[in-house]
Amino acid sequence: MTGQSATAPRLTPGVVTGENYRALVAACKAGGYALPAVNVTGTNTVNAVLEAAAEARSDVIIQLSNGGARFFAGEGLPDAALAKVLGAVSAARHVHLLAQHYGVCVVMHTDHANKPLIPWVEGLIAHSEAEFQRVGRPLFSSHMLDLSADPIDFNLGECARILPRLAAMGMSLEIELGVTGGEEDGVGSDIDDVDDSRLYTQPDDVAQAYRTLSPLGDFSVAASFGNVHGVYAPGNVKLRPEILEASQSLVQKQFDTGPNPLNLVFHGGSGSEKSKITRAIGYGVFKMNIDTDTQFAFASAVGEFVMANTLAFQHQIDPQTKAPYKKLYDPRKWLRLGERNVVERVKQAFTDLGSTGKTVATA
Repeated sequence: MTGQSATAPRLTPGVVTGENYRALVAACKAGGYALPAVNVTGTNTVNAVLEAAAEARSDVIIQLSNGGARFFAGEGLPDAALAKVLGAVSAARHVHLLAQHYGVCVVMHTDHANKPLIPWVEGLIAHSEAEFQRVGRPLFSSHMLDLSADPIDFNLGECARILPRLAAMGMSLEIELGVTGGEEDGVGSDIDDVDDSRLYTQPDDVAQAYRTLSPLGDFSVAASFGNVHGVYAPGNVKLRPEILEASQSLVQKQFDTGPNPLNLVFHGGSGSEKSKITRAIGYGVFKMNIDTDTQFAFASAVGEFVMANTLAFQHQIDPQTKAPYKKLYDPRKWLRLGERNVVERVKQAFTDLGSTGKTVATA
């Protein structure tokens, strides 16, 4: 895999916001590649993603769902709403501290937030506003509002209300048009319960979003083209990347823009056909979410080790030989195996998306 072109921006390693965020997105689209957006739940998964990015010399997007943020704070924290805010803030501070030392650029993002989770996003914005006042940068690069299950006027109205707060700090907003099937922390719908037409974003809706939001700040669109969360049996998922092409063409024509004016996001990337991933990137996708596959990567490595060393997880000392098992049940042993398997799966995502070796970070 070749490195970035000489015309690509060279950015300081670490979390990117403002102009640096926009430069990174532009570099992805100009270079014909996308970045994986990996959902994390704790320092083990955060560190594995950073390690993978460093090994692949690729920039990356680290994101938290509300459930991931809750888990990051600790399930024992009694106030769940507060935990979702504090967990995401804690994760962002962890990434800000370490990302620069891994030598790549990182987009810090929060994933799906439907109508009941708007207060979660606003709580995080308040923390970023305080951080921006203190050090001149927000905690996050971007947030997502997923109001695709609501009427489009409400969806875009809420996005238009919140986007100026983000724009004032150089942050971006990800919106969703059309419904991505499958379940992710209670956000989404079972694919059998979603009307087929709603699994495919309508280009006219995308044009309406562009008209409403483009004067207010930077935004991206998670457009649905048959994609779902999770991994399903072959035939259940019918991806139609041509819908992305139609949306780009309509916006370009109506608003007299250059090619691929929209920054597009591919949700439900786990298990997708590589040929259709490549087509989607060609239509302006700069970000593809991955969660299910990395969860399985972590679990399968740990499970394999436990099954191979069952006695070590039942006894501190071998019942027959009396040998201690500490070196096997030490959490650092098996958690590290989970981390390394996540590293390998994320590196595969970099390859699939064409981003390996293309970091815009300065050496």
